[in-house]
Amino acid sequence: MSRQLIDKYRQRLNSETGAILHPWSDRYRIALIYPNHYHQGMSNLGFQTVYHLLNQRADCLCERFFLPDKKDLLEHQRTGFPLLSLESQRPLADFDLIAFSISFENDYLHLPTIFSLAGLPLYAAQRSSADPLVLFGGVCAFLNPEPIAELVDLVAVGEAEPILGPMLELLIPGATDRTKLLQSLAGVAGIYVPSLYTINYQTDGTLESVEVQRPAPKQVRRQFLADLDESASRSYLQTRETEFGDMALAEVSRGCSRGCRFCAAGYIYLPPRERSLNNLLEQVDLGLCQRQKIGLVGAAVADHTQIEPLQQGILERGGKVSVSSLRLDALTTEEVAGLHASGLRTAAIAPEAGSQRLRDLINKGLNEEQILHAVQLLADGDILNLKLYFLIGLPTETQDDLQELLQLAEKIRLIWRETGRQRGQLGTITLSVNPFIPKPFTPLQWAGMEPEKSLKKKIRLLRSAIARMPNTQLNSESIRAAQLQAFLSRGDRRIGRLLPQLTAGGNLKQLCKKNGLDLDFCLSRERTADELFPWEIIDQGIRRDYFRLEYQRALQGTLTPRCVSGCRRCGVCG
Repeated sequence: MSRQLIDKYRQRLNSETGAILHPWSDRYRIALIYPNHYHQGMSNLGFQTVYHLLNQRADCLCERFFLPDKKDLLEHQRTGFPLLSLESQRPLADFDLIAFSISFENDYLHLPTIFSLAGLPLYAAQRSSADPLVLFGGVCAFLNPEPIAELVDLVAVGEAEPILGPMLELLIPGATDRTKLLQSLAGVAGIYVPSLYTINYQTDGTLESVEVQRPAPKQVRRQFLADLDESASRSYLQTRETEFGDMALAEVSRGCSRGCRFCAAGYIYLPPRERSLNNLLEQVDLGLCQRQKIGLVGAAVADHTQIEPLQQGILERGGKVSVSSLRLDALTTEEVAGLHASGLRTAAIAPEAGSQRLRDLINKGLNEEQILHAVQLLADGDILNLKLYFLIGLPTETQDDLQELLQLAEKIRLIWRETGRQRGQLGTITLSVNPFIPKPFTPLQWAGMEPEKSLKKKIRLLRSAIARMPNTQLNSESIRAAQLQAFLSRGDRRIGRLLPQLTAGGNLKQLCKKNGLDLDFCLSRERTADELFPWEIIDQGIRRDYFRLEYQRALQGTLTPRCVSGCRRCGVCG
């Protein structure tokens, strides 16, 4: 036993508000795991929502697990002390169901550590009927579940609200025969049972076919909640040990109608949905009982049809506003004033590409005049610092596109400098420049990722030029970290077999070679039009031929025509 770790669990629990502790008798016991540190996990609104949905049931209890911090992990390894739940300090093996909530592919690397600390086999085929069932949910589960399909028994394909109830109706009564239970669960809408699917490969390593055992469907249809006013999604637990510790979070919307061709979140949360103003103000009233600041969360917060009345309602109630995104082509003086009044010192905007040609390729729908106008509004609104998000390595990108990125950065810097001089404080501009990763279920899923050598050369060019711009700096993700993310997000079941070695610090390229995989083949090549993708085990509700048409439009630099409903895609509605 480790007194140090037990004390850490209890101190953390005592510093929270909103945790739920149920008696263990006569309840189905669910371990909800965020496979990263507590600080990251408690910043995740989906994680909190699932915790609430499960604990509000009379027949369930749900307790949380997190990846130990570095110091605590060393203590676990030194003492052999198992990973315990935060609420009652019980080990994973005591639970009926282990549910992983995974939003970022790189967190797959933490799974071997968590299973090891729990004393459980990593792969589903190695676990017995005496071990808990393992469920995989979260964004990664309905983007591409295949890289960890052999680690789990079940995958929740879609949003939690419509899936949890029907799934638990089968799980809670239980069954002595696990095989029959899994077959029954395969009939639940949105439940994917990987063991009922056999993947066949061609000699070149691409997928050839998928064999499906009945009653599992050929494809698992993603589930979503049609009316967000019926959702319980908000921050129920409050702690200062998180990125958003000073605010209560309120989910404004899901999905996005913008149709940016690189953005997976814009497609896998279709159709776009928003909460009503009255519903949001009810959330605001509850949130202001906990914190003075309300964090508005969503893929396209600024696109909400009632965003200004919502922000005004928060301010009128004596609260402050924080938003996760700003809409460059519709930013208003009033919106900026509200953000400044809420104490915003750094605004983040996403031109994504420096040249108009590449902005059209990704369907951004913005021109330079709109970008500079938004920058001027933010500068005039006394926002001190500005962060700009750009992608490099987009398909067909040239040196001319990079030069246009630098020219746009310089125009933005001059606006920021002039306004800063007038107020007597210049502030800082930060360019966050990161490699493009062709994600599943986007029109650019056929594209290859630019090779490491070329990306490094581009980063060096940009870094050198930005270094000569006063009050301007450049941040960039590690190229190898981006390659790893691409490998994990676009891979198939063979990826899961590399996880223990990757977790141990193995070199990705060497491990691929050792296991008969070609990293360049996996990452850098352009896919053929008819290639079968690992993630197409999922039916997102968007036609494949629509994605392909959008890819062709991208290469032609053509924007997506708006459909009759006003959105920028017809892959769903017509």
